[in-house]
Amino acid sequence: MSTMVAERFIPEREPKRLFEITDRMVAALKRGGADLSQVGVPDPSDEDDIELWEDISVPQAHARALAWTNSMKAADHDDYLKWRLSDLDDYQRPQALGGWLDSLVEAKRRNARPSTMHFIVSGNIGSGKTTAVAALGNEASARGLLVRFVQHSTYLTWRRPDGGPDDLSRYQIRRRHVEDPDLLILDELCGEMDGVQTEFVRRETTDLVGSRLASGRPTVFSTNLRRDGIRAVLGERLLSRIEDRAYLAKVVGPDRRTPTKALEW
Repeated sequence: MSTMVAERFIPEREPKRLFEITDRMVAALKRGGADLSQVGVPDPSDEDDIELWEDISVPQAHARALAWTNSMKAADHDDYLKWRLSDLDDYQRPQALGGWLDSLVEAKRRNARPSTMHFIVSGNIGSGKTTAVAALGNEASARGLLVRFVQHSTYLTWRRPDGGPDDLSRYQIRRRHVEDPDLLILDELCGEMDGVQTEFVRRETTDLVGSRLASGRPTVFSTNLRRDGIRAVLGERLLSRIEDRAYLAKVVGPDRRTPTKALEW
């Protein structure tokens, strides 16, 4: 047998069969949060520590968990994935956050609308607001909810023509953050928008808040602005929709970003 003929029978050099799912493809699908059951990949071990709701399979549960992780990575918040409510200081309101999460889980079990739709975390810069809402998201994802994290300004940028990441369309961005998540964490509400009163900002934020309210899907807001600052950007009508059926938790603590030793300028 010639060398050329022999090479055609080396397994690793054989061309892949049509429609064959390779390990590399599976890895790419996992990174994208795909439901692997749709492409015939067997369910992972049921021993995994993940809550399984009646309406989803094990691969779907893993896809939900991955959606949260990917949204945190897209925000460059990988470091926040380690936090849990038990790690928070008392002034970061872990008991209030945990109690609200329990109500969301119970509402989902009963296929009901939560009594409190919005959780607003306000506080000064560096007080630990993002850490608190990230810990909530970590806990909620571990309990089987589909959770996503996005900064308000980032969502608005992605909703502009050709503004979405990974070639996602405006519709896909909206569906990913408005229609799909059981819980959306909207970080830095009106951040970097002081005094901005554009029709685009108000229209897109009204659609986000109003659509999630109408579908009974709760949202967390974090902000370092006071009520008047948010009203200047969003208007009184939209602010009233956010405040309706909302719980306000003020995070009042030291600036965690202040260096232990003052810098000499």
